[in-house]
Amino acid sequence: MEISEIESFINKIPDHPKPGILFYDVSSLISHKDAFKASIDLLTELTKNYDFELIAAIDARGFIFASAIAYKLEKGIVMVRKEGKLPGKKISYEYKLEYGNDTLEVNIDLRSKKILLVDDLLATGGTANAAVRLIEKSGGLVTCFLSLIELDFLNGRKKLGVPIETLINYYND
Repeated sequence: MEISEIESFINKIPDHPKPGILFYDVSSLISHKDAFKASIDLLTELTKNYDFELIAAIDARGFIFASAIAYKLEKGIVMVRKEGKLPGKKISYEYKLEYGNDTLEVNIDLRSKKILLVDDLLATGGTANAAVRLIEKSGGLVTCFLSLIELDFLNGRKKLGVPIETLINYYND
């Protein structure tokens, strides 16, 4: 399956979650077995030039893609969750959003670990940047950020400071 065909399974929902936002919904893609499999195969291929021991997934849609990639590559997975969702001892990182503050957490020891960080979409880069900084604060090193979709026109990649791989790029919307 070609990337353009995979892309055709992504629904674009205007004014969600608020007016003026175009939401890229991967629900149709992940419910179509061939499109989902093809996206995982191609995303996995994008990781071949990177050295990593663990895959970290950003809450919540990042869990879907990271889990399938981790299974395929026989790697462990770390959940990067929103505040209050993980048990036990946690490391937290608070960051600013355009509408307030948020916090991400991990509860796994990442010291000296090389990490592939995965999410479904890279937009403004706020959450992805916070996840990179959280992993660094935890003693880990992000060797690559991987996403299914990148909204290039929002310049999120400029915030991360790590190599970035994306399968589908939108340059102007």
